[in-house]
Amino acid sequence: MTLERAYILLAVFYSILVAIGIIALLVGGGPLWGVISVGLGALVATGLWGHTMGKPVMNPRMWRPLAGILAVAFLVQLFAVFALHPPGAELAWLLTGAIFSVLPAIMLFQYGKRDQDVWATPEEREGGKVLDELLAEGKNLFVEKHETDREASVTLTKAGDEYRASVVRRYGDQQERFEERFACPSTLAFFIEKFTCISVSDIAAQSTDDRVPAT
Repeated sequence: MTLERAYILLAVFYSILVAIGIIALLVGGGPLWGVISVGLGALVATGLWGHTMGKPVMNPRMWRPLAGILAVAFLVQLFAVFALHPPGAELAWLLTGAIFSVLPAIMLFQYGKRDQDVWATPEEREGGKVLDELLAEGKNLFVEKHETDREASVTLTKAGDEYRASVVRRYGDQQERFEERFACPSTLAFFIEKFTCISVSDIAAQSTDDRVPAT
């Protein structure tokens, strides 16, 4: 069984669990707090399908906190099982919730990482491809741009599979410097265009000019 097929089976199984939980609540077979559990499970199932299919669902900033909630829920449910000795029906809910919280928590934590292509727009993927090709030539890229009320410069480097952007921004008399590292070139393109006045087109154009021999 491939890892992709295992992910699909997990997403299907978790979706079935959510459906069973909804049915149980409708016929009165679960505790009142089961409503919260089922609602959380539906959200988790949605994230699992997004992770499995490689599609962006909602916002990347929500999935890692949700993974943290699952991890805390796992610990709380284990504590309840061994310390509170709940009756049969509630014990079944607690054990089921605890067992099926671990792997989804890991997957959603990975899914919530912004530095991956799944969260990139087509334009950012194309921009990342351009930057990767330019940096593949083995030299650093430096671009500076001036506008009416601001200016920025960025130095791009690639070391192995890691991309680094060093940025200097100026607003009037104020200046700030910061640096970020990325594993995905599309995230690098997103970062440059969001946090500077420089675009990927500016970088590509300057690189083209640098190749043209002086006459």
